[in-house]
Amino acid sequence: MKTGFSKCVLASAVALAFAGQSAVAQEANNTPSAGDDTEIIVVSGTPGGAGIRKIDASFAVTNIDASDIEKLAPKSTADLFKAIPGVWVESSGGESGANVFVRGFPGGGDAPFLTLSLQGSPVYPAPTLSFLENTQIFRIDETIEMVEGLRGGPNPVVSNGQPGLTTNFRLKRGGESTEALAKYTVSDYGLNRVDLVLSGALDDDLYYMIGGYLKSSPGIRDAGFRSEQGNQFTINLTKVFDNGELNLYTRQTDDRGTWYLPTPLNVAGIDAGYTQIGPLNRQATITYGADNTQESFDFANGRGWDGHVSGGSLKLDLADGWRLVDRFSITDGNANTFGLVPNGSATTVGEVTDAAVTGAVTGETYGSNTPIQQIGRWVVLKDIFAFTNDVAVSKSFDNVDTAFGLYTATTEAKDWWSLGNHAYHVLQPGGEMLAGIECNTSDEGCGWNYDINSAGDAQTTAFYGTLSYYGIEDLIIDAGIRREQHEVNYSVDEGLDGVVTKAVTYDQSKTSWTFGANYALDDFSGVFVRMNRGYKMPYFDDFRDNWGAYTGGEQLIKEVTQGEVGYKYMNDELQFFATLFANRVKGDTFVRQPGAPAEILTNEAMGVELDGNYDHDSGFSLNLNATVQDTEITASAANEGNEAQRQPGWQVRMTPSYEFEVGEMYANVYATLTAVDDRFGNNENTVVLPGYEKVDFGVMVEPTDRLKLQLAVDNLTDEQGITEGDPRNADAPNGRYILPRSVKFSISYALY
Repeated sequence: MKTGFSKCVLASAVALAFAGQSAVAQEANNTPSAGDDTEIIVVSGTPGGAGIRKIDASFAVTNIDASDIEKLAPKSTADLFKAIPGVWVESSGGESGANVFVRGFPGGGDAPFLTLSLQGSPVYPAPTLSFLENTQIFRIDETIEMVEGLRGGPNPVVSNGQPGLTTNFRLKRGGESTEALAKYTVSDYGLNRVDLVLSGALDDDLYYMIGGYLKSSPGIRDAGFRSEQGNQFTINLTKVFDNGELNLYTRQTDDRGTWYLPTPLNVAGIDAGYTQIGPLNRQATITYGADNTQESFDFANGRGWDGHVSGGSLKLDLADGWRLVDRFSITDGNANTFGLVPNGSATTVGEVTDAAVTGAVTGETYGSNTPIQQIGRWVVLKDIFAFTNDVAVSKSFDNVDTAFGLYTATTEAKDWWSLGNHAYHVLQPGGEMLAGIECNTSDEGCGWNYDINSAGDAQTTAFYGTLSYYGIEDLIIDAGIRREQHEVNYSVDEGLDGVVTKAVTYDQSKTSWTFGANYALDDFSGVFVRMNRGYKMPYFDDFRDNWGAYTGGEQLIKEVTQGEVGYKYMNDELQFFATLFANRVKGDTFVRQPGAPAEILTNEAMGVELDGNYDHDSGFSLNLNATVQDTEITASAANEGNEAQRQPGWQVRMTPSYEFEVGEMYANVYATLTAVDDRFGNNENTVVLPGYEKVDFGVMVEPTDRLKLQLAVDNLTDEQGITEGDPRNADAPNGRYILPRSVKFSISYALY
């Protein structure tokens, strides 16, 4: 499916990467322009999060600071990750329910190769459970100082051993002076949001930061009621000692919003602004279990997170040059999902029944030509808990730095599901269920059902060691090794009849490794090379979804081998990064819907990631973020030789910006142009998802040094791009549109 354009871009990128002062390298640099850019410190990929200068790092990492986040104005946490090269994000599901793919790694949804960390600790060790990916339990607000995005590199060895993408959010922290920020945001879709942040010193060497938000709106796709509501509160405390520091934080969140799902394509009246949910169908009664129990739910609750992520770190300089870093976190709460999910293609009343059909709520009569579709009322109640601890000790010996660490994680999930519950609904915004169609009122419903009650816990224990050698001028060589033991206990009652149908006691160990080298060409540039091998270990749903494969001898461990070659250049005006990557993911499994047989396959990918950031003294700046990749399924019973599903061959984002002054007033005008290649919607490569272009626009004005006004327009041209098809039925003409045009206006006042 590769177009001539993508091949041309790939060839040009490779040529650029190895020409003159370009080659291949690290990654996206959206770092602050103030100060010495060569002194930027990254903590991702280092033992216990100890930190390393970005210019010295032999891996690909992206930095996005608070000012960049403000300019990007992401609609969700996952939406921000579009600024990280090598990452394909489908954030059209709303604030939760995103799909995030990394460097051509296989995946049918959610975010199987993403770890989201806060202050260096994973918020939830399992990258993806059914109906839960890491971004669902994290919200961006004004308390965030920076996010790092690390692909590959030392990832498989340190922390939770994620071989794909680790995004580490760092909180703002207090200083000697008191600072405060108040921000109010409104939108053309009825958003009202207030953000507050306060920081300063409580005592000598004791600093605080507190902040959070309140928000409410009917949603970008108007549901006809307040479908998005939430609040968050964060405290970050830091105590500095003579030989180190102690950090403690907690982030309390209660936030939920409509889960936007695929809708029929090429049906009149259905476009990017359409959502099925509304006042006529938000409340529904479903039937489940062996006794045909009936229960009513409010599907306006959508997807969300009601819980906390808390933790901290202790850093100590010990005797004789030894150093200790301990990071820990606790996550506890509910991540529930309520959704109206399409089942099959759109049809009409006349194609389903000859009987008279009326609205179940309004009593309105609907004619035979009325468009209708089966809609499932899905309920997923999910109670999760996790505790992680990552302790590392390190010491330098002449030209050698060493570190040894112990990572432990306890992960728990208790699930209650009732999936299916299909009934025909009118295909219009908030369309009601129909009376007069026989299966709509039967206990069996109009389609399949799948109900479960499950409980699982997992324990991960990993020892790791790293070594860096500085004995050769301008060359740093590093290596790392990790031995991980992964235990899972899981049981599930399928059918909600009190009978356990599947039970698992699992205990497997694997050894991961990484090897890299970084060579400094001068004070501002360098090249690096890296190889690694890591593993994605299975969690609870992996066993249930792939039960036949597991009981047939498959261990359900995904083996990931990666290679990288990179070039980087950093000074106060120009930052340029390029990375050539190649990877293989062996042992991936794909299940289209519950009960379907698993497809076991191997995926390979190669490509180049480019990121440039140019800042001129005139006030003009330009950011380039581009990925070109070639993917192939190299082992599969049915789809060998095809491309990986739902990942573009190329994607490009350019953001020009111009800063200027009008009198004593500062202003910034910027825009982002995004272009995305075609993709296949399934492993069979029979469904093509067309490429699209998207334009965003923004203006910032600062009348005083404390007052700031911002206007942000997302999807200026109201492009009707498609991010995915129907993951449960690739042949059904359903798809999920990117979010429609929206406008936000905010006013903020800073006290400092």
